[in-house]
Amino acid sequence: MISQVLAVVIFVVMFILIVSEKIEKHIVTLSCGLLTMLLVFGISMHSMAAITETLNLHTIITKSFWYTSGSSGESTSGINWATIIFLFGMMVMVEGMAKAGFFRWLCMRLAKMVNYKPVPLFIAFMLMSFVLAMFIDSITVILFLAAVTIELAKLLKFNPVPMILSEIFCANLGGSATMCGDPPNIIIGTSLEFSFADFLVNTGLIAIISLIFIVIYFYMVFGRAIAADAAKDIDLSAIPAPKDAITNKRDFTISSIIFGCAVILLVTHAQTGLTVAFIGTVVAIVTLIAAGKDALGLLKKVDFKTLLFFIGLFAVVGGLEQTGILEKIATLIGDISGGNLKLMVAIIIWISAIASAFVDNIPFAATMIPIIRSLSATQGVNLETLAWALSMGTDIGGSATPIGASANVVGTSVAAKNGYIIGWGRYCKSAAPATIIVITISMVIIFIRYC
Repeated sequence: MISQVLAVVIFVVMFILIVSEKIEKHIVTLSCGLLTMLLVFGISMHSMAAITETLNLHTIITKSFWYTSGSSGESTSGINWATIIFLFGMMVMVEGMAKAGFFRWLCMRLAKMVNYKPVPLFIAFMLMSFVLAMFIDSITVILFLAAVTIELAKLLKFNPVPMILSEIFCANLGGSATMCGDPPNIIIGTSLEFSFADFLVNTGLIAIISLIFIVIYFYMVFGRAIAADAAKDIDLSAIPAPKDAITNKRDFTISSIIFGCAVILLVTHAQTGLTVAFIGTVVAIVTLIAAGKDALGLLKKVDFKTLLFFIGLFAVVGGLEQTGILEKIATLIGDISGGNLKLMVAIIIWISAIASAFVDNIPFAATMIPIIRSLSATQGVNLETLAWALSMGTDIGGSATPIGASANVVGTSVAAKNGYIIGWGRYCKSAAPATIIVITISMVIIFIRYC
C-alpha cells in the first residue's frame, strides 16, 4: 500500500535527520508528524478516524485520564498526552529545586559526609547518581553532579573524568529502575498502563542487582588511579560549606517538601488511582504557586522543545501503527523466534541496546511499544516480560557511547567546558563493557524470573 510506503519513508527520514543533528530535533519530528497527517492519513488513506486516533485529544477530557479506579482500559495509540503532561510537571518541579540550590547542597553534603576522600567520594557519588535518577530526569542529575564533581576535583586535586564517566552510567542505570527515571520508561509505563510499583519490583530489582556489579567494576577500573591521583595535603577549610549552596531557605524547604510529596504520590499512584498526568499537573501547579513572582522565570526554563519533540514523534509512530507496519514487524519477530519467549526477549533486549547506543532511545522505545503489544497478542506471550526487556535494553544500551543518551552528552559537555575532553575511545573503553555486563545480567534475570 502507498500509505505504508509513505509512513516508512517519513519515519526513516525523521530518524536520519535526528541522527544527523543538522536540524533541531523538535522541528524534525513536528514536520514529519504533520507530513504523516497530510500525506498518509489525509491524501493516501482518506481517514479522519486515523487523524483523530493519532491526535488522541479526546482522552484528555475523560475521567480515566486523570483518575482510574483500578480497572485499566485498552491502551490507545497516537500521541501519549499523559507522558507529555507528566514530563512538563516534573520539569517545572526540577527547575524549582535547582533554583533553590537543592542539588548542589545535596552533592556538597554527601562530600562532607565522606570527609572529602576521593575513593569514598567516587563510590558515594555513583550511588547518589543512581538514587537521584530513579526520581529525577538523568539529564538534570548529571548536569549538577558533573559540575560539583569538577569543582571538588579542582579543590582536592584529582582527575574528575573517571568519576563523571561512572556517574553517567549509574544515572542511566538508576533511571531504568522506576517509571519516572528515564523517558523510555515513562512512555512504556503510560502506554501499557504499568504503575510505579510495577517498575520498581521488576526493572528496579534488575537495576539494583546490576548496581552491585557496576560499582565493583568501576572501582576495579578507576579506583586505584583515583586513590593514587589524590593529593594528600588538602586545606578542607577552602571547600565551601553545604549550607552555602542554598540560595533561599524558604524556597529550599518548599521545593524539598514538593519533591517528597511527588515521590509519595508516584509510589502510591496504583493504590490511590491518581494517574501520572494528574500527579504531573498538581506538582507543576503547586511549584508555580510557591514560586510566586518567579513562576514565569521557572516556566521559561522548561524544556518545551523536548515536549514538542515527543508530540511530533508520537504522531510519526502513529502513522506506522495505523498503516499496519508495526504489526508486520511484530509478526516477523514472532516468526524468527518461533514463538520462543526466551528468544523473543533476547532479540528485543539486544536489538534495543545496540540501536540505543547509536540513536536516540526515546523514538526507538516509542516505536517498539506497539510492536511488543502486537507480539504479545499474536504469539500469546506475556506483555510485561517483553516490556521489561525493552525497558532495560533502551535505558542501558544508551550508556555505551557518548551519544547514546542525553545524560552522556550533558556529562561529557560539562567536562569539555572545564578542559576535560572525553573522546569516543576514552568513553567507550569503560562504558561499553559496563553496558554489556548489565544487559547480560538483565537478560539472565528475565530468563530465570519470567521465562
